[in-house]
Amino acid sequence: MELTWTSDPAPLLTVRPGFSLAEVDTSSTPGISASKKTGAAILEQNRAELDDLQERLWAESRFEGRRSVLLVLQAMDTAGKGGIVKHVIGGISPQGVQDYGFKKPTPEELSHDFLWRVRKRLPTPGMIGVFDRSHYEDVLVARVHSLVEPAVIEQRYELIREFEREVAASGTTIVKVMLHISQHEQKQRLLERLEREDKHWKFNPGDIDERELWPQYMDAYQRALEETSTDTAPWFVVPADRKWYARIAVQRILLDATRALRPQWPLADFDVDAEKARLLAS
Repeated sequence: MELTWTSDPAPLLTVRPGFSLAEVDTSSTPGISASKKTGAAILEQNRAELDDLQERLWAESRFEGRRSVLLVLQAMDTAGKGGIVKHVIGGISPQGVQDYGFKKPTPEELSHDFLWRVRKRLPTPGMIGVFDRSHYEDVLVARVHSLVEPAVIEQRYELIREFEREVAASGTTIVKVMLHISQHEQKQRLLERLEREDKHWKFNPGDIDERELWPQYMDAYQRALEETSTDTAPWFVVPADRKWYARIAVQRILLDATRALRPQWPLADFDVDAEKARLLAS
């Protein structure tokens, strides 16, 4: 039996004028009433379609198609970005994915404008690109830690809007997702990393220091979401206390965006029957 949503989650999760991050219930499941088991089944059910859509995009690119998709993932630590890459993007052929995680800028990157390193990692035609963190670090971390003057942050919002308009105009569909967890849920996930040997490698003592700045981060996210959620590149805030929900919600949003492109298999530029006859005769 096909497993379905009760309503499309995308409109429920889109950031629009008047949006308040503080009012989002991080344990909610907008658009569906289900269990972890059902969520896993939905995830599995839709993997093949997402893989097929990407392959069609790739086939188009072999014949001068210019389209691609970019999934931007932003979140506080432990919110599940890695799980999205593993469980949602992992259903796509690795050859069709360009995944990149942005870290602290290198000296070379700092010598250029903040979008320089991002432009270099945009997905090529036919691909689904994934940014694990992104150019938004430059208006989030940079704001919270006062790495640049407030006036520079304000200017960056406009530069980001312009940049994303250019990227979209070039043929890349942008899907921006904030995985939103509660401070309590983050604490439980950090504790799990400390209590399990196989999770120690994921723990960073600096994560506890960043927790102390939670209100400042929420303010920075609120402002960034308000300033950069546009018709061209809207933000989706996905409640992420329930990992299974976050995964199927991101999968559904990504599916909707890729379906909307309606990628088609390129038509043969040769006589199929004649070539078949030649092959059979060989």
